[in-house]
Amino acid sequence: MTRPTDAVVVGGGIVGLATAWRLQARGLSVTVCDREPGTGATHAAAGMLAPVAEARWGDERLLPLALESLRVWPDFAADLRDASGLDLDLHADGILIAGRDADDRRILEDLLVLHARHDLAAAALSARDARSLEPALSPALRGGVLARSDMAVDPRRVVRALLASLDTAGVRVVRAHVASVTRTGGVARGVVLEDGTRLDSGAVVLAAGIATPSVGGLPEGAVPPVRPVKGQILRLRGEPLLTRPVQGFVHGSPVYLVPRTDGELVIGATQEEMGVDSRVTARAVYELLRDAIALVPDVGELELCETTVGFRPGTPDNLPYIGPTEIEGLTVATGHHRNGILLAPVTAAIVVAVLTGERMPPELLPYSPTWPVRRAPVVVPT
Repeated sequence: MTRPTDAVVVGGGIVGLATAWRLQARGLSVTVCDREPGTGATHAAAGMLAPVAEARWGDERLLPLALESLRVWPDFAADLRDASGLDLDLHADGILIAGRDADDRRILEDLLVLHARHDLAAAALSARDARSLEPALSPALRGGVLARSDMAVDPRRVVRALLASLDTAGVRVVRAHVASVTRTGGVARGVVLEDGTRLDSGAVVLAAGIATPSVGGLPEGAVPPVRPVKGQILRLRGEPLLTRPVQGFVHGSPVYLVPRTDGELVIGATQEEMGVDSRVTARAVYELLRDAIALVPDVGELELCETTVGFRPGTPDNLPYIGPTEIEGLTVATGHHRNGILLAPVTAAIVVAVLTGERMPPELLPYSPTWPVRRAPVVVPT
């Protein structure tokens, strides 16, 4: 047993690391537990901060949280850069949504209706206007939309900066898997590691992504229902082709291309209900490259450097679980699905509010695991 800390954060993805960093900045002593921090879904992610470009009919309940997190991302990035001395490769030039054919253009027109309904910062572009912004786009492009407020960041750089900042601040990072949560009188009071080591704390933050259901020591129904959603993603390298991310539709199929300042281009991503299947498949690589080349023909001349599989933590209602649970001392921050990078700053802020005794704003209640509506049974897609 070690000296108790104020909080143990279970999970070292971007959400867990950001939460630990912000908790420490508020004066709490924090321990982070993760066997390999930053190597899960965060490592695979492209890093689009895109509540507008990725807005879809039926998912509007996520918009308030997503837009708030986008609003605070520049300050979060500036603070992290100052704390770590590392650049995050944050781009704030918007995201261009492209339609390859006439049917794809109709998808964009439908999205513009959604954007207008929610007063989102988006503007229709002709094919010529889109190509004037990004000359590498295909001449066959039929139209576009510019999501002006959206951004992008390099998640791998963010993880390096967070780990460096935690190390500088003296936050302990335990590279081990958490086997269970310990409770005293029903109150969460720490965790037990896979080797039997016990870490006591005043509070436990469960931010373990798809590993959330594997954490023991909790009664049935206390852990949010999180499932793995497989995503395959490619990384290419060569002469820069784009100045901003492009999210496109090719014959109705979505694809995105996210450039980095160092010449890397990230192309993704599949969305597969396959459980924990870590295979990179030839079909996925072919389809991603096919659609990316249809939008930006010169992609075919780049070097294919990396194929990656990540597992997004999905939930039955496609909303994250952020906030206190019915178990005293246990807070969750999981189930962010495709939006873990975008939602990390606001998630950290919510957890800080919970653990420091601040009132949770009413507009954030729909994301709480104890919100009554979330108890209704939901059929998980297969």
